[in-house]
Amino acid sequence: MGHRLSKIYTRTGDDGSTGLSQNRRLPKDHGRIEAIGAVDELNAAIGVVLTETIADKIYSALTEVQHRLFDLGGELSIEDRQLITEDHVDALEKTLDSFNEELEPLKEFILPGGAVSAAYCHLARTICRRAERRLCRLAREETVSPVLIKYINRLSDLLFVLARCLNQQAGMKDVLWLPEENK
Repeated sequence: MGHRLSKIYTRTGDDGSTGLSQNRRLPKDHGRIEAIGAVDELNAAIGVVLTETIADKIYSALTEVQHRLFDLGGELSIEDRQLITEDHVDALEKTLDSFNEELEPLKEFILPGGAVSAAYCHLARTICRRAERRLCRLAREETVSPVLIKYINRLSDLLFVLARCLNQQAGMKDVLWLPEENK
């Protein structure tokens, strides 16, 4: 493979725009760029989770997700290109189900926290929800594959389950929400 990024700064964004495929330029606060940025932020947050000592199975699952998030961002950047398919959603659901089987069913809401890795995973989950909101907003204005929204929606569920798994791995219990009226 050749060098894709031989020069990091181009100065082309100094006017407040950013480039997409086919020489298309958009303002940096355009809905499409907001969605791409939220997906990028999510990918970085998952990278933070991966800095922790976590089970190989979780590490592999999150690394796979990072690759698919890069594809998802690419699909948002390149018109008429589908990189995320229903097969990716199905694979995510299978991964989610396999991790969820290892956990006790929840009877209460839980608070984000516990082990550092779990707290990072909860943070990634909230960023994932923001990315989902950006995609939904963009889909009302422009064409966006509904599969992207499904994928991100399932991913937030996976991150919730993985946060619980990471707490379990660390020997910590989920922190249950105690509503004011139950104190």
